Amino acid sequence: MASRAGVSVTTVSHVLSGRRPVAEATRATVLAVIEQLGYRPNTLAQGLRTRRTMTVGLVVPDLTNPFYPAVLQGMADVLLPAGYHTVVCNTGGSRDEELSFLTDLTTRQVDGIVIAAFGLNRKDLLAHREVPLVRLGGGRFDADLGDLVRSDDEGGIAQAVRHLIERGHRRVAYIGGAAHAGPSDQREAGYRRALAEDGRPVEDDLVVQTAYTRDAGRAAAERLLGRDDPPDAIACANDLIAIGVLDAARARGLTVPDDLAVTGYDDIEAASLVTPGLTTVVNPAAEIGRACAESLLPRLTADEPGPPREIVIATTLTRRESA
Repeated sequence: MASRAGVSVTTVSHVLSGRRPVAEATRATVLAVIEQLGYRPNTLAQGLRTRRTMTVGLVVPDLTNPFYPAVLQGMADVLLPAGYHTVVCNTGGSRDEELSFLTDLTTRQVDGIVIAAFGLNRKDLLAHREVPLVRLGGGRFDADLGDLVRSDDEGGIAQAVRHLIERGHRRVAYIGGAAHAGPSDQREAGYRRALAEDGRPVEDDLVVQTAYTRDAGRAAAERLLGRDDPPDAIACANDLIAIGVLDAARARGLTVPDDLAVTGYDDIEAASLVTPGLTTVVNPAAEIGRACAESLLPRLTADEPGPPREIVIATTLTRRESA
């Protein structure tokens, strides 16, 4: 290949790696020869030589939740131009699966990992810190665990609950994720904070912890709406739960928002497509994905990437017809 292009082997190597500048005309000649010959680099051999696989792992609890594909797209916007590809692992929110994928990705020598951990504890994560790690959402910042990128989970839910209070709702319930799962604790804290700011006690029987799915949201809403003193508003920890609440309300013949107001969190595409349109907290998934990649990339390429940091993405409330 080098002789056909009329350059040295070293020059071909620089064109392929992109790590050294090559004159544009020379680069174009080498790339043209590569195309003519149908050459494909042996990435395994390159990885053995450079100790890089040019891959990043993304570990998420539920790929059917539209939030996570949007995160993936945001990561790709940053990583692909830098030559990195992303391997996606779907855990179903299972701690065992999270551990399994984290171990497997480390064994396969991916260059870095972004993980939305719903079941892992500090000890689990510390055991895999030989690979640069970015936590996606949930939990408190811990420099020993690497970078943390999250939205303002507590503030976002508090904003939604304040909106319900301002609209005159007296019995505001909350449906969130299981305790300590991802952002669950922070989002529930936002609900409790907003009620406390208004001088209201938290009625624990109006708080339901469940999975972050539509079916779980519907089942939780049926429990709340079947009470003798049902709530007149429900704040939800994500949009899938909220859409399940709309399902339950419709099955009971309730009108939203007149009989029951509903808010979500994330602003996935479906939030604007359901009837009525869902009032929800905008959790900018693509922006969060870009922030995860921008946090990780210097740890893959820079000699001194700096100390771990926490990046908090601001949230806003989008008001639609459901509340």
